[in-house]
Amino acid sequence: MAFALGQADEEERAAGLLAAQNRAVALFAEIARDLVRPGLSESDLDREIFELARARHGVARHWHKRVVRTGVNTLKQFDDEGPDLTIGDDDILFVDLGPVFTGWEADFGRTYVLGGDPDKQRLCCDLERVFAAGKAHYHANPEITAEAIYAHMVGLAEQAGWEFGGAIAGHLVGEFPHKRLPGEKNNSYIVPGNAQKITALDPDGRRLHWILEVHLVDRALGIGGFYEELLTVG
Repeated sequence: MAFALGQADEEERAAGLLAAQNRAVALFAEIARDLVRPGLSESDLDREIFELARARHGVARHWHKRVVRTGVNTLKQFDDEGPDLTIGDDDILFVDLGPVFTGWEADFGRTYVLGGDPDKQRLCCDLERVFAAGKAHYHANPEITAEAIYAHMVGLAEQAGWEFGGAIAGHLVGEFPHKRLPGEKNNSYIVPGNAQKITALDPDGRRLHWILEVHLVDRALGIGGFYEELLTVG
């Protein structure tokens, strides 16, 4: 296949991000199979995840802090801190990781339910469904702005019977460490007030790539869930 000038680089960047995400998928499959269990504290699970990622997947660096939340801590946003809770027999928890694979950032989040609580099971299922609907909306409207994506995700959450719990609905991702865009901090996030198109270019004329995040919560039930992966690739 013949590429226009610059297109080969863009294809390689997209391929690098997708390969990193695929490696994160494999890592998370092992976390679910081998590590997630009741009786383990959030901090203990965090340490076990770090060791598994290092030993089995060669992950020496995580580009953002590892997030492990269970119980009422699943209501908290990324920067919030809470007590170190222990995973219960009939519990919900999520893991949000930013492993770096061969110089490329992955950012991946999944939710797990222990036990048969129907509300928690429904939340877990709705996370993937809402994410898929949000990504489909982007593909159908490629000129959409970051703030419009955020508003759409809030609407999807409400339609599903949940509150959108995130202050952001995604952010830039790329080669490690990815560069922030010049100007307002909001330029690097899918947030209200960022009128930049998702398809905008970086200062070097390269396409921006984005992660889409879904954080659904029910404050009355004291539960939340999280799901994230690439928006603009795959």
